[in-house]
Amino acid sequence: MILNALRKKGVITISYYQNGSLQTCKGRISNLNLYEQTLSLEDEQHNILSIRLSGIMGID
Repeated sequence: MILNALRKKGVITISYYQNGSLQTCKGRISNLNLYEQTLSLEDEQHNILSIRLSGIMGID
């Protein structure tokens, strides 16, 4: 389940679909908004990326 994988502390790798193409991003969870169903991920350069939960294919 995706939500169980999001409980991990530290750096995670997320594979997700955005605009029809598969993307991969590595970082730490910054915010999880269940109302809007989005996940904010902060990468190594401290950029914040917003990912829709429905587009997530896998979490490592």
